Amino acid sequence: MAKIIPGKNGSKKDTITQKAAELFRKKGFTATSMRDIASAIGVEAPSLYNHIKSKNDILQEVCFRIAHLFTDNLIKIELSPDLYLSKIESIIRFHISMMIEEYESVYISDHEWKHLPEPFLSDFKTRRRNYRSRLAAILQKGIDRKEISDINPYVAVLTILSAISGIESWHRSGKKVDAKSLEENMVKILVDGLRYHPGISPLNGHGARKSHQGLRRNISVSKNRKSKF
Repeated sequence: MAKIIPGKNGSKKDTITQKAAELFRKKGFTATSMRDIASAIGVEAPSLYNHIKSKNDILQEVCFRIAHLFTDNLIKIELSPDLYLSKIESIIRFHISMMIEEYESVYISDHEWKHLPEPFLSDFKTRRRNYRSRLAAILQKGIDRKEISDINPYVAVLTILSAISGIESWHRSGKKVDAKSLEENMVKILVDGLRYHPGISPLNGHGARKSHQGLRRNISVSKNRKSKF
């Protein structure tokens, strides 16, 4: 009988998780069985249960590992002395790198999280809300310091995350543009669009601060296929 070859971190569980993530992306979580995962690895299904209890455990592992990576990076950036626009650029670059280097897992955390069982589902939804709210708070501080144009932070968050989700099309298209060019062009477009320019009328006629205060109320985490965590 074939054996499970340890993954990049030296564990067989890592191999199972990677293969499962590939299948979840291609077939969807609900359409993927433990037998499918075992077949992709080249072992019998019972062999998986020595390392993982169910495909729900795999989904939980993938979603929360990605959530921790995004949150840890955000904390580091929040504590940095950089200008707020530079902080946003760093966050954008991290999101892009994750979409390139951790595509399968990020895709699953973006699209399949709704299949998490409780209490993990509620926990994950709260983490998503908090992450986007904290991202909007950085934008608002940049607006207050006149580093970032007086735009609506809520709209800016949705725009940034939606734009980065477009990297899914890059993967599907055969990567016609190299990864470095993709990153630099996206950063230029997004960051230059946020940059404050004295003398230019603000786009946000209703007030950016008012919008940010209502961010928690307005963001719906159960709809729209937004990018990243």
